[in-house]
Amino acid sequence: MRYIFDLHRTMVAKSLILAYEGEFTQEITKSVLSMAERNLDSLGEESNIKRKVFNVMVECLQNIAKHSDEFPETTLRNSAIFMIGKEEGDYIISTGNPIQKDKVDFLRSKLDEINSLDKDGLKALYKEIIKNGELSDKGGAGLGFVDMARKSGNKLEFGFEPIDSHTDFFMLQTRISRG
Repeated sequence: MRYIFDLHRTMVAKSLILAYEGEFTQEITKSVLSMAERNLDSLGEESNIKRKVFNVMVECLQNIAKHSDEFPETTLRNSAIFMIGKEEGDYIISTGNPIQKDKVDFLRSKLDEINSLDKDGLKALYKEIIKNGELSDKGGAGLGFVDMARKSGNKLEFGFEPIDSHTDFFMLQTRISRG
């Protein structure tokens, strides 16, 4: 029973507004977005900040829904996480989901490239992807990550934790500054 208290204490300490772990279907995604929007409304957040936060949340949730890998083991299936919190007045949107190890290097290089660019570089990359982006079979060319970096105005924080010899847990965090 102690884990309930520990989890609550962590959520309060991290100023988490919403946390969800599990399956991300279209319906669940809508519900998570709706709950987060209500929480932002109850905090009396300005509409331009709400719009940025909402847009980044949509990209993050779409990323989980579209790009989570299929795993035969039931322990990995439906094990993605989404959290939104506040830190020093900024909103922090965090996600995590298992991915195949063979995708880690590609994903890391894509995110490193995005993080190396300034505002104008991100705009140019966005246009380039729209114009000649090679879409994957799941519809992505890194456009969502570029959009998150552009909308947040900050670098994307990310990491990979090994789960087993074939799988890593991909973590992504986006900060939306209020000022």
